[in-house]
Amino acid sequence: MASQDIIRRSATNSLTPAPQVRSDKEAVAKLIDVTTCIGCKACQVACSEWNDIRDEIGHNVGVYDNPLDLTAKSWTVMRFTEVEEKGKLEWLIRKDGCMHCADPGCLKACPSAGAIIQYANGIVDFDSEHCIGCGYCIAGCPFNIPRLNKEDNRVYKCTLCVDRVEAGQEPACVKTCPTGAIHFGSKAAMKQLAAERVEELKTRGYQNAALYDPQGVGGTHVMYVLHHGDKPELYHGLPNNPTISPTVTFWKNIWKPLAAVGFAVTFASAFFHYLTVGPNRVSDEDEADKLPKSDDATSAKSKKLVSNKKRGITDDKKTE
Repeated sequence: MASQDIIRRSATNSLTPAPQVRSDKEAVAKLIDVTTCIGCKACQVACSEWNDIRDEIGHNVGVYDNPLDLTAKSWTVMRFTEVEEKGKLEWLIRKDGCMHCADPGCLKACPSAGAIIQYANGIVDFDSEHCIGCGYCIAGCPFNIPRLNKEDNRVYKCTLCVDRVEAGQEPACVKTCPTGAIHFGSKAAMKQLAAERVEELKTRGYQNAALYDPQGVGGTHVMYVLHHGDKPELYHGLPNNPTISPTVTFWKNIWKPLAAVGFAVTFASAFFHYLTVGPNRVSDEDEADKLPKSDDATSAKSKKLVSNKKRGITDDKKTE
């Protein structure tokens, strides 16, 4: 997307949009209805194909998860969980990936200018050219999404197919889903669709069905329709009330400003010391040159006296 669409950049002095930012960008969102997902992993394949990323083939015995976790080359994975509710065994499936928070903890934690950006439509993207591989974004994410690539020491995650969205297309995973479990559009439209789906689920006996759009991170641009909306943790540990880590808040709001003040004070002290002391300091050679000129022997003796004076040695001490 164009620079005019960027409303936030990591490690910048201000998180407010620049004057030239376009104001007509509508917030977008991806809605995942876990109640109609069949776990076919077509979305995983589509993500890999579109972004040209190839993860290593794993061998996981006794589970359907493959790969077992997100990696720098697997930006979305299917999570399979067996849950027993009221004596009934349920098979809960969830597509996992970046949630594109409205208030992204990764962006707030990142110390590299411009490595993480947020667009006016809500998409949070990583710019690998500015990534320094510190991993702060990983610690700052309440969903544990970003992954470090040990080959190039850069961090990667789902981009919500920002290049496709810019061209007016839907993300690759949305396009390929065979059951229509993944939807994409304006966030307002997706919330309306979710509300209708939740009401339908309640008529089918899922009284706790709900939309997952956690406000602890300002809401997200990837949302879920859950059967058990009161227990999101059942879906492979989906956080119940995700928030930005207090460590990130302390780093950004307290420690970083204090460090800047400390640096400024140190610089000012060094500059003041230079102005008051630096120009007045005289070396041994300069002091010796100020003495009356004489023959070589006398000159050598004078320089020796100056040197002894600097070291605190006098003729009286030498006599003792």
